[in-house]
Amino acid sequence: MRVYHLYSGGKDSSLAAWILTRIGYEVKLVTVTFGMLDNWKYAEETARRLGFKHEILKLPRELLERAAEMAVEDGRPGRAIQFIHEKALEALASKPDVERVSDGTRRDDRVPYLDLSKARSLEDRFGGVAYIRPLLGLGYRTINELVGRLFEVEIRESEELEKSDYEVELRHLLRERGIDPLSIFPRKHYQSRVLGWKEEKVKARG
Repeated sequence: MRVYHLYSGGKDSSLAAWILTRIGYEVKLVTVTFGMLDNWKYAEETARRLGFKHEILKLPRELLERAAEMAVEDGRPGRAIQFIHEKALEALASKPDVERVSDGTRRDDRVPYLDLSKARSLEDRFGGVAYIRPLLGLGYRTINELVGRLFEVEIRESEELEKSDYEVELRHLLRERGIDPLSIFPRKHYQSRVLGWKEEKVKARG
């Protein structure tokens, strides 16, 4: 049973991928790009270190431009990130060989996050594709405990961290338009990137 898992290389998407393997899925990691930057390479590197298959999903630049307009209109990034995430799931679910899609959204997430009606709609609109969220019942503390046991993690401010999530290209596009991303994204916001397994024996346990 194969599941295509949206992957940024961060701790949540990495933990979710690990859980999927523990319950018997063959996991293929998928990182979104709009073709403006090659920041997807950080997720690809992490996927290789963790032993997962990895591929790139290229979305139209027009979607990123629309998301940028949302961020500027709102003065904050939430609606824009939610829009990109939903479009990424839809693009993945629409592929002919895909029967299962997943992500690393958590119980306490606000953005990105599909509520029950959107989750059901995704599955119904794409021929019964199953949408799987391994972290949906886990809170912040539990996730940090598990991540701490499994992975070596780098945590830095968003502007400084080499990462592969949606906001990297969104920030880049805002700069191209002469807009300082820090006028929209929160300052002192920290994010993570998984560097590899914490110990080789953890990997052996699977």
